[in-house]
Amino acid sequence: MKPALRFPEKFLWGAACASYQVEGGIENCDWAMAGRAGRVPPCGSACDHYNRYESDFDNAQKLGHNSHRISIEWARIEPEEGQFDRNEVVHYKNVIKALRARGLEPIVTLWHFTLPAWFANDRGFENPKSVERFGKYAEFVAKEILNEVKFVQTINEPLVWAGNGYIRGYWPPFRKNYISYLKVVRNLATAHQKAYETIKTVRGDLLVGIAKNNMFFSAKGVNPLNYLMAVVSSYWWNRYFLSKIRRESDFIGLNFYKTLVFGPKSSLPKSDMGWDIFPEGIYHVLKELGRYKKPIYVTENGVADADDSIRKNFIRDHLIQVHGAIQEGVDVRGYFYWSLLDNYEWAHGFEKRFGLIEVDFVTQERRIRASAIAYKNICETNALETES
Repeated sequence: MKPALRFPEKFLWGAACASYQVEGGIENCDWAMAGRAGRVPPCGSACDHYNRYESDFDNAQKLGHNSHRISIEWARIEPEEGQFDRNEVVHYKNVIKALRARGLEPIVTLWHFTLPAWFANDRGFENPKSVERFGKYAEFVAKEILNEVKFVQTINEPLVWAGNGYIRGYWPPFRKNYISYLKVVRNLATAHQKAYETIKTVRGDLLVGIAKNNMFFSAKGVNPLNYLMAVVSSYWWNRYFLSKIRRESDFIGLNFYKTLVFGPKSSLPKSDMGWDIFPEGIYHVLKELGRYKKPIYVTENGVADADDSIRKNFIRDHLIQVHGAIQEGVDVRGYFYWSLLDNYEWAHGFEKRFGLIEVDFVTQERRIRASAIAYKNICETNALETES
């Protein structure tokens, strides 16, 4: 047998969830409004995680995790501008206490795609006021909720959100306007910077980062335009935003799902989302992120796989590549599979199954998948067994 691939001491192992996708009962945000209008599938009670979080965290603990990534629902905390719901503050404080009680290090995201109705109805992140509004929300959460937290991420996947909402037009606010897209991207970068500033005034020791979706871009064939497109796409998608906020980032959260090839296509296996599965891509993306000289946490990496036939190897193969990047000097300190639970996969509704834990959305019954047990062995040993 080859020796096991060992990961650094104090490596964080866990899974991730996002409030709107699992909690249920959130009706005062832009996605809920879009669901009522029939523009996206309704979310409804989702996984009822709002009420079942303790038993879900029990399962995460049983699966060997030592950390867990959550998000706070902005619409719950600030249902109207400048008005904060103290009951929801208590709820999220209890969520964090429940994680701590189970030995799970919380990583908290302040905003994961859904906007409070009042904010969305006033032009969202197109509005110049959005930067100050987000900064005030971040300051409030840091002051009132994050006292037992070390890691906070301001924004989840800014370019994914902006692109789906302002270029492709199939997420709220359902726009197709390139000028608006560029304005929103700039405002999101400035909003992160503002949030970093306000958080640090409250908790200078709090580590502040972002969850950035990066892709591996490559090119094939004889057409030089393919190679130019790969370079330009990599700069815009992977580097532009991070370069703007590098001074206001204590760490980088990498969300990795996709590889994009310009030119003749390779025949790669695909997930239930139709996405190519190319584990080597995460190695290349991590190596590229090494330029920022920041600690890196893989805060999302997962696969839609309803019958659980490829998830075990998906995790293993990606972790082999993560380990390779670490061996070459990239400062990776944690890995979070997406997701702990099957959940609401945005415009796809409940059809796509990413969870380590299967959820029956009628009965709310949970069933731990075999791939979760395989991942448990990695988490508990801090190592990956290799084939002979």
